[in-house]
Amino acid sequence: MLGFSFFLTGMDGLLSVFPSHGKHSVQTTRSWEFVGLDEGDSYSWEKLKMGGEDLLSKAKHGKNVIIGVMDSGVWPESPSFSDQGMDPTPKSWKGICQGGVAFNSSNCNKKIIGARYYVKGFQNAYGPVNATEDYLSPRDIDGHGTHTASTAAGRQVSDVAAFGGFAKGTASGGAPLARLAIYKACWAIPNQPKADGNTCFDEDMLAALDDAIADGVHILSVSIGTAKPLPFEHDVIGLAALEAAKRNILVVCSAGNSGPAPGTLSNPAPWIITVGASSLDRAFFAPVKLGNGLKLIGQSVTPYKMKKMSPLVYAGDVVVPGVPQNVTGQCLPGSLDPTKVKGKIVVCTRGAGLRVGKGLEVKRAGGVGFVLANAKANGNEIACDAHLLPATALTYDSGIKILEYINSTKNPMAVVSPGRTVLKYKPAPFMAGFTSRGPNVVDPNILKPDITAPGLNILAAWSEASSPSKLPEDKRSVKYNIYSGTSMSCPHVSGAAALLKAIHPDWSIAAIKSALMTTAAIANSLGRAITDAGGNNATPFQFGAGHFRPIKAADPGLIYDASYDDYLLYLCTAGPKSLIELSSPFKCPPNPPSTLNLNYPSFAIPNLNTTVTITRTVTNIGRPKSTYFFSAKPPPGVHVKVSPSILQFKRIGEKLSFNITVSPIYDPTVKKSEYGFGWYSWDDRYYHVRSPMAVYLP
Repeated sequence: MLGFSFFLTGMDGLLSVFPSHGKHSVQTTRSWEFVGLDEGDSYSWEKLKMGGEDLLSKAKHGKNVIIGVMDSGVWPESPSFSDQGMDPTPKSWKGICQGGVAFNSSNCNKKIIGARYYVKGFQNAYGPVNATEDYLSPRDIDGHGTHTASTAAGRQVSDVAAFGGFAKGTASGGAPLARLAIYKACWAIPNQPKADGNTCFDEDMLAALDDAIADGVHILSVSIGTAKPLPFEHDVIGLAALEAAKRNILVVCSAGNSGPAPGTLSNPAPWIITVGASSLDRAFFAPVKLGNGLKLIGQSVTPYKMKKMSPLVYAGDVVVPGVPQNVTGQCLPGSLDPTKVKGKIVVCTRGAGLRVGKGLEVKRAGGVGFVLANAKANGNEIACDAHLLPATALTYDSGIKILEYINSTKNPMAVVSPGRTVLKYKPAPFMAGFTSRGPNVVDPNILKPDITAPGLNILAAWSEASSPSKLPEDKRSVKYNIYSGTSMSCPHVSGAAALLKAIHPDWSIAAIKSALMTTAAIANSLGRAITDAGGNNATPFQFGAGHFRPIKAADPGLIYDASYDDYLLYLCTAGPKSLIELSSPFKCPPNPPSTLNLNYPSFAIPNLNTTVTITRTVTNIGRPKSTYFFSAKPPPGVHVKVSPSILQFKRIGEKLSFNITVSPIYDPTVKKSEYGFGWYSWDDRYYHVRSPMAVYLP
């Protein structure tokens, strides 16, 4: 058994991996309208129709595709998991419905067709599960697993909303008639609030993934990651995903929530789809009006009203003695002085500690309102929370303005208005500040992440044993909740992959990944480049190939295919050969190819100091007779040419190869010692098959 452990945590919590024992952590409904799948929305960012036929109808809403979700369990009573009108369980299904505390076989149905739990690794470290902290069963006490499962495959449920009526509308998963198989491998951390996240031990995850593969799932959705990237031999999820690849089971994983630092992403194996997180076109405006008349538009999903203007203070000015200077403004537990806070609105800065924990500290100290100001790293990204007192969250620039106001007047005053839901917010999408970034430090030749999807302020089903904030002091209960993280973006891609699997049951996992990547969008709703949370142009190290477009992916024209043996050959170079010995009779050749030549829909070159040649092969799945022309926009200081530059296909299924030659060119104006980004594409005037590239010039 590998000695590593992962944590599932909230966004501002800590994702940790400890070499000594063995835990992972979870990464934390407008979405489907935003990408064009909702049949009733004519204002979608993407056009609804695909060749005259709706994608959901063509995929039969994902009917009979089985999505395995490894997470913190499920709240089976949620309307999102109703099986009303569904056909009997597919005959291919081999799984079980495992009973336990507050969960029995009647909690499974034709939607949740299987449920299991795995606790041996957790109990080896912590002892028996405390019945007040978690259920020793597949039941979800946290909310995270219920949220991810319903995002991937929840039924269409009308007239739902988060606490306070926010985001009201119809909730739906991406593949609403797909089946769900629940594998609970993540547990509440003993003696810690749920808001601090769950822990997932590698022993439990490996057992869960083994069972999922044997049970007959088609897609595995894994919203779990590590604080630091792990080499392949220590990557439990990656190793299990390789075994899944052998059975043509697609594994979709979160990139992680350790951004904006570079080289932080989890789940870098090329047989996994690695998903970053970006925004929707929905906002929750909650203005704060200052005593000088200035109104700053923040965001919040807190419905509480303030009756009047109240004194406004900065947290750093109202702390108890002894709080370290570098965290005085953070509103960490026990840091505020009630004698200085009572009756006031407190401005706290984002950074250390949980966002909801900061609001709780203001309430504990007697504050009447709370303003959370972004740190520079968070930029314009606002993750909304249901706080326990009137509250709003501000961008970095607005946070600077409110602090300037506090410092400019003797008696600063303010009033916070409750949030309201606003649709068609532009620009969208933009990349979340928390999304983990490339480059891929495990194998820099593989560009990661692969794609981005909505992960900021996502409404989905929730555990009624939890609360909107997951704080122990929060006694509110909800059926649907707004949550953020790459944990939320991952199941969007899992749901989309289920639709593709339903339409193209013979596609390989590499084909599904290729279709999603080569059709992804790199422009926002204004027709401009997707930006990061600070408004700067984002890069493929944040969004991979771009923002997923399920409708386009159903008919991509060409695919970059790869087999299980191709991944083993890749490991001959990328990983210890002991990994391949498990997969005999495969033998590594004496001189295996560079990992740069894995047939991947993107590429990265970590040190271009001479000419490099890359080989790729595309398979025609578009029109029988078609001619594709090459074009490229290489990074500055880089020359790209291809041979041949025209691909002429005569039939469906035909494969053609080409060589891309990448060379450095002398240009004194180009910055060195950093990555540059570009793309290349094949076009036949109907299909546009685009691939990103990242090149480091020493």
